[in-house]
Parts: sequence; structure tokens; C-alpha cells
Amino acid sequence: MRAVVEILTKALVDFPEQVEVTERGDHRSVVVEVRVAPSDVGKVIGKQGKIARAIRAVAKAAAVRDDKRVTVEFR
Repeated sequence: MRAVVEILTKALVDFPEQVEVTERGDHRSVVVEVRVAPSDVGKVIGKQGKIARAIRAVAKAAAVRDDKRVTVEFR
């Protein structure tokens, strides 16, 4: 899931080298934390959170395959 979120996020931002994606959790649930440059935060969240919602939906679809729950946090 980390790789999927990282690929999607890097494709959206102006400074892909500043994208940091970390993953923590246990065998049942995972938290994926995304950090981007301050100028790229709006691009990742999108108008009314639509881009962020789409990234979360893709991550959840990838998590179903592994029978896990995923939460994506943007910072």
C-alpha cells in the first residue's frame, strides 16, 4: 500500500523528491503517512478533498487484497 500511495502522490506534486511516505501498524491495520512540500499540500488534497479521497480509495482497494484496514494521513 505504501508503494501505491507513493507513486500516486509523486505524480501529483511539483517536488516529488520531497515526498515522504511511511507505513506503520500491525498485522490487521496500517497507517500510511504522507508528507509533501508545503507548496504541494493543496495539490495532494485537491478541491474539497477530492484528490485525497481518491488516494484513500485506491489504498483501501489495495488493502482489501491483503485483508487489512488502511488509513492514509496527509501532513
